[in-house]
Amino acid sequence: MSGPVTIFRGGSIFDGDRLHEGVALKVEAGRIAGIGPSADLSGGEVVDLDGDILAPGYVDLQVNGGAGVMFNDDPSVETLTRIAAAHRTLGATSILPTLITDTATKTRAAIEAAKAAVAAGVPGIVGVHLEGPHLSVTRKGAHDAALIRPMDAEDLAELSEAAQSLPALMLTVAPENVSPAQVKQLVSAGAVVSLGHSDADFDTSMSYVEAGVSCATHLFNAMSQLGNRDPGLVGAVLASGTLSAGLIADGIHVHPETMRAAWASKRGPGRIFLVSDAMAPAGTKQDSFELEGRAISRKEGRLTLENGTLAGADLDLTTAIRVLTSQVHVPLEEALIAATRIPANLMGLADAGRLRIGGQSTLIRIAKDLREVQVLDWVFSKPQSKKDAYEMRP
Repeated sequence: MSGPVTIFRGGSIFDGDRLHEGVALKVEAGRIAGIGPSADLSGGEVVDLDGDILAPGYVDLQVNGGAGVMFNDDPSVETLTRIAAAHRTLGATSILPTLITDTATKTRAAIEAAKAAVAAGVPGIVGVHLEGPHLSVTRKGAHDAALIRPMDAEDLAELSEAAQSLPALMLTVAPENVSPAQVKQLVSAGAVVSLGHSDADFDTSMSYVEAGVSCATHLFNAMSQLGNRDPGLVGAVLASGTLSAGLIADGIHVHPETMRAAWASKRGPGRIFLVSDAMAPAGTKQDSFELEGRAISRKEGRLTLENGTLAGADLDLTTAIRVLTSQVHVPLEEALIAATRIPANLMGLADAGRLRIGGQSTLIRIAKDLREVQVLDWVFSKPQSKKDAYEMRP
């Protein structure tokens, strides 16, 4: 390799597996050339991290909107471009735009938009997450009950085709409206099937694990809870080493002590990972928006319908990491893994969530107090004004 060289030192280097101290990272000719002792890496422009953390970009598998728009509003390449750009400023450089329960026509449009965005190389779009419409009405949360329905043969065929043609497809479904046989076909086609918005009991949930389900959507929220006589879907997540689970770690959707108990008791190799469940306000200062004609307000870190029901989250993954480390007392290395490598591995994203020698993983710089993040696109693109591309985002 030959070309411009940048050396990062003076902070922590997280490579997707380990948080390294006292080392440097070298980028040469637009590729990661080495991670090792600072004294061994030299020969280029030096960036002093000043105690900050250098890491691969976050991988967020549940992104409903951003930049003032919802994916449901207009499932198009233009919408996806706006949403991805907003989340990139928040450190999430690989996202699954998420369509919540809608019509069959809207679902098809979302799939086609994701295909077109991937084909066009829209930065950050790695597939799509369809959260519904095949959920349980009794656990609908902010989803429109009138649009929830069973999965039929046409749905199954379209979703199977989408799984084969997209780099990553996540489907949140409920046993109430999807059969084990349908799950098996979807998994065989390449989809990652996740249980969520369901009142399924423990035994039913475990039977769907046997069918191929590998994930659960926003653990504890909109699902059957851990009880003394029925462990519910929550219990299945904790007991099954096969299942991983997304977690909205804002301290609002799930109490920190509940998160701590789950983190300590989760059976592996399945892991808990972080999601933002972000809505239209992500990356903006707007204090309200509409979801399919229903008003949602943003106040004190909450997004709620008029009746007080939580409607997504006002969260970014840097904040989620801070909540995990400061309130749940999860080690920083584990929290970083939960925002990068675990979701990347779940979706089979080989080039995301890790720093690989010879690779071009997007680098982010996380402030040491976990309150700001920078996306270091300038490392590979070398713009004229580094300062313009180096702004911290809270």
